Amino acid sequence: MAEQGKSVRVTRAANKRSAAAAALANDDPSAAKNKNKNKKRVVLGELTNLPSNAVSSLDPSSLGVDPERPRRIAKAKKLKKPMPSTTAVTAVTNNEGDEKLDPETTSDDDDPQMCVPYASDIYAYLHEMEVDPKRRPLPDYIEKVQKDITPGMRGILVDWLVEVAEEYKLLPDTLYLTISFIDRFLSLNILGRQKLQLLGVSSMLISSRKYEEITPPHVEDFCYITDNTYTKEEVVKMEADILKSLDFELGSPSIKIFLRRFNNVAQESYKTPNLQLEFLGYYLAELSLLDYNCVKFLPSLVAASVIFLARFIIKPKMHPWTSSLQKHSKYTPSVLKQCVLILHDLYLSRRGGSLQAVRVKYKQHKFKSAATMPSPPEIPAHYFSDIMQ
Repeated sequence: MAEQGKSVRVTRAANKRSAAAAALANDDPSAAKNKNKNKKRVVLGELTNLPSNAVSSLDPSSLGVDPERPRRIAKAKKLKKPMPSTTAVTAVTNNEGDEKLDPETTSDDDDPQMCVPYASDIYAYLHEMEVDPKRRPLPDYIEKVQKDITPGMRGILVDWLVEVAEEYKLLPDTLYLTISFIDRFLSLNILGRQKLQLLGVSSMLISSRKYEEITPPHVEDFCYITDNTYTKEEVVKMEADILKSLDFELGSPSIKIFLRRFNNVAQESYKTPNLQLEFLGYYLAELSLLDYNCVKFLPSLVAASVIFLARFIIKPKMHPWTSSLQKHSKYTPSVLKQCVLILHDLYLSRRGGSLQAVRVKYKQHKFKSAATMPSPPEIPAHYFSDIMQ
């Protein structure tokens, strides 16, 4: 009976709509036709500022939208809040009355993306993760494991991957994860030099598809970028080999993650965020990827060394380390010394001078020409003395 009653109600409603449509057509035959004609599907959302007849002729490319991109992603981009390049921090006053910036407090406390109440706990957890042996490469895997691969070959591969990431406009985090997968895989498996580039593109395929990118390159794109040296089947098989070797333990904190936090702390010397310091830090961090000798350092130590050297390059006569940086990074200048000196040699091209992809990238104006800043040839030894907190 319930089903019968339901069908009766549906039939009556349908009859009413049919009668109304018939009456409308009898009064004005063109009215019904125009009514349906004026119903337009708004592909790009509610465009209230446009007349109704302009919607159908609207070219999505005129709004900067790729018509081939899935509509769901286009909507997500529309809803995404623009984030500043450097996290804003609020000013506090110390005992001497000097205005400084508090790295623990952002000016946008209500923004859940900033995770202000949980920042300390998050970074404590990341410190635990970075020392986990399962997520760390061997510091001397080329000497102990590999037979056909040299540090120079690794540097050439990383330099080329920087170009690939630029070509496909991949996020920096994708690049860092890619190098991490390469080092960890080579710590566990012997690989011939003819397969090294295959390892590189398959690692980038994993890091872009499984983690960071919204629209990652396809397998065919990675085959193409190698001039079709490898087939699609070879790339996919290497992808499976990497995942099995790493036991699917892919998540690992990168230099970039710690650098974001330390950069906020380093900005305490400035009343407004210093973009030059930020981009110089990014440049030094990517330079560290080129050198096999940096594999032995924890990501947080490299990030702290990057801030130390960046502050020195910008203001050579001012001590580059502060008690606040020491407190938040948990590193003293003496601990950072070895890594800082390697980074300084890389910056001055005393190491890896033939590897140019990162250097060319950061000569661009959008990175504040960070690669062209002058630096003193030596760092004063007293800068590596420990600071009393």
